[in-house]
Formats: sequence, structure tokens, C-alpha cells
Amino acid sequence: MSHTFDPTILREYDIRGIIGETLGADDARAIGRTFGSMLREAGGERVAVGYDGRVSSPMLEHALVEGLNAAGCDAVRVGLGPTPMLYYAEASDRDIDGGIQITGSHNPPNYNGFKMVFQGRPFFGGDIQELGRRSAAGEWSDGTGTVEDRDIVDEYVSRMITALDGIDAEALEGIRVGWDAGNGSAGPALEKLVARLPGEHHLLYTEVDGEFPNHHPDPTVEENLADLKKLVSAKSLDFGVAFDGDGDRIGAIDGEGRVIWGDQLLMIYAEDLLTTMSGATIIADVKASRALFDHVEKCGGEPLMWKTGHSLIKSKMKETGSPLAGEMSGHVFFADEYYGFDDALYAGVRLLAASARLGKSVTDLRGAMPDMINTPEMRFQVDESRKFAAIEEVKDRLANSDAQVNGTDGVRVNTEDGWWLLRASNTQDVLVARAESDTQEGLARLMDQIDEQLRLSGLERGESVGH
Repeated sequence: MSHTFDPTILREYDIRGIIGETLGADDARAIGRTFGSMLREAGGERVAVGYDGRVSSPMLEHALVEGLNAAGCDAVRVGLGPTPMLYYAEASDRDIDGGIQITGSHNPPNYNGFKMVFQGRPFFGGDIQELGRRSAAGEWSDGTGTVEDRDIVDEYVSRMITALDGIDAEALEGIRVGWDAGNGSAGPALEKLVARLPGEHHLLYTEVDGEFPNHHPDPTVEENLADLKKLVSAKSLDFGVAFDGDGDRIGAIDGEGRVIWGDQLLMIYAEDLLTTMSGATIIADVKASRALFDHVEKCGGEPLMWKTGHSLIKSKMKETGSPLAGEMSGHVFFADEYYGFDDALYAGVRLLAASARLGKSVTDLRGAMPDMINTPEMRFQVDESRKFAAIEEVKDRLANSDAQVNGTDGVRVNTEDGWWLLRASNTQDVLVARAESDTQEGLARLMDQIDEQLRLSGLERGESVGH
């Protein structure tokens, strides 16, 4: 017996496809069988399994557990919840050796997929390709595993609330916050969380609905924050927090309705953390604003620019001992008092904590940030065979110029006008571009440089495409 996956679903950071077209129960069963076999070879046998609120998730979960059991692994079913709750189950229990969350993240309702943890580390890149190879070759172990149901949501919520330990109760009592779960899988855990938080809390869309009837659950797209902005304005709240479909990415707005983007959130978290951990390394991806790296230095930290991708960031944190990292996409990782994985609910609690400890409102913290003029993340279609080659061509051309180039992940070029970035997506046939300047004229010149480099490689920016 063996199983061959549609090659489009084996991605860099996870497995993800369209239900009924590229992904179904047989794929889930094979993922369980192969992952379980790989884990047993490495000396593990117990796997935590969770799932999001998509209509297809229970079906995939059932098949996945069958596959894990057939490989001789025991499945610990933690049920419906956000991806970080699954990560918590794996990180907090020494008897659990791996974890798999069934989730389509922020993709449309007809998508679903799998995010995996293997003995405490991200399972991605070459691991996923090896899983595909072994499945096609039928390299599976045989056995009979057990199934255990474990309700961990209250324990998970209790653990998150420890982020407020040591903060004067009076500093938190008057805080007023809006929360938007976007009908994603974070809703039920969020309800339990805010019931135990000090202050006043107003909730939107906590009912789990895999059709996402109110708005798409991607908090990095400003139009998806419209209802949260209305709530914050109508109730005169201090700030608002939003989540993606599986609760591992955070979005936020201040009391005036201004978006606090991923790198700006990291500025707040870094300022708070560096008051007690001076000299700590703070990691951000190459899409982050120069203002973040400057702010980390000013607050006494060591900024480190790294590759985009939550699995890559997590690995770099372990390597460097960094207590805090984040991405423009809203993944934030705390390893100072937490486990180092991306948990948007915990990040929401840490925003309350940072505001209280720093003695400044979130609106004041956002207002103190420099007004950089930057583009959104622009993504445009490029043939798969050309995307990495084009980036290498740009690097080669710039190597013979006076340009200041950072080649950590694609090409990030510093000029007197600011900086511009061109990188190849690891998950799609697109190039990603971004630019930032102090002036509109400077931004226009940076965009001209991007267009010129694309032209020299026989490409053009064209219309931006979605995730």
C-alpha cells in the first residue's frame, strides 16, 4: 500500500489544499500514517490532534487519527480550537511527542490543511517533502494505537493569564478592549479568556462558523477590521484585537481606529520586554519597517532581520536564544515567559500587559511611532521556474553597484530614500515586493528601482495577487 499526494498541497510550512479537489480523507489518513511512522522511528508515539472550525475539519480529523493509529501512534484529541492550543498541548506535556492541527488558516472556506510539530520543533520544508516521498513509497510502520479525548481549553486559558502576573491590578482595571474572532476557531477560547481578564471587554463573532459569514478572517487586510473599528469607535474603547481563522496571527487597532501592523506591534512588545531583558535579540522578518529595527536598538536590544516564514523564525529563535520575534503577517512569538510559538490570543493578553507596565495607552504607543510611508505587500505572478532565478539575477546586478544590499531573504536594498524589497514566495508562484520611505517622492523613486530590476529580468509588476 502507498499514497501519492497532489504535489500542490505539499507546501513549505504546511500541507494545504482544496477539499474535494486536491485534499480529502485518504490524504489525511496517509498524512497520519506517514507522520506517525516517522515519529516512531525517532522514538515518539503520542500525537496531539486538534482542528479548526471548517466544515471539512471533523472528517479530516477522523481520517488522520485512523492513520496515526495504523502506524502504532496514540492520538490525544484536544478537539476544536485555535492552532496555538494544539501547540500548547504539545509543548506543555512531556508525554506528547508531536502535534497536528487541521486548519485552512485564513484561506477561503473550501480549503483545509495541516500544521505539524515534531518533537518540539516545526515540521516543515524538507520534512514535508520527505513525508510525501515516504507516503508514495509506502514506507509505513504498522501498529495499533489508542485514542484519548482531552479537554485542555481551561488549562490553556489559565496559562495565558499568567502574562499578567506581577502587574498592579489598578493599572489593568480600567482597560476597555474590543475583540473580533472572525467566526474562526479562537472564538470559544476567547470567550473563556476575556471572562477571566480584568477590565471591560466587547466581543465580535465568537461563534465558530467555517463559512465565515461576517468577514474573511485575515486581520492583515484592513477591510477585515472594519467591524472592529466600528465597535472601538462606538464604545470608545482603548484598542481592538482581531484574529485569523486559526488564532495564530494577530491584528490590532488603537483607540483612534489606526491599524497597528505586525512590525508596530513588535515595537510595543519589544519596548516592554527590553525593560527587563536589556541586550536581548529581537527577530523580525525582512518585510518589517526600518522603524522597528531602530526602535529595538534605541530600547537596548539587538535587532536581527531574518527570513519570512513562521517555521524559519521559530528555528532562528531557538538557535539565537531570542525571547521575542515577529512577522509583518501578524505571527508573534514569545519565548521569555512562554513557549516560543505563535499564539495570537496570548499576544492579545501581552498587549494589555505591555500597556499597563509601560504606563501608556496603546493609542499613545501607536501615536509615538514615526510616520513612515510604505507600500502594502505587493504580490505578483511569476512562473515558478523564474521566481528564484530572477532574484539571483537582481542580486548579481546589484553586486556590481554601490547599493547597500541585505540578501537574507531575497534582496532588501537600503538607499537615501529608504529601502525596497524583492523576494520569492516560498509557498506560491509569486514575487513579493515592498518599499518604505520618509516621503512620497522617495517612495516613487524606490518603486522605479524595483520596476527597473524587474524589467532587466524580463518581468513586470502587473496587478497584485492575493495570498
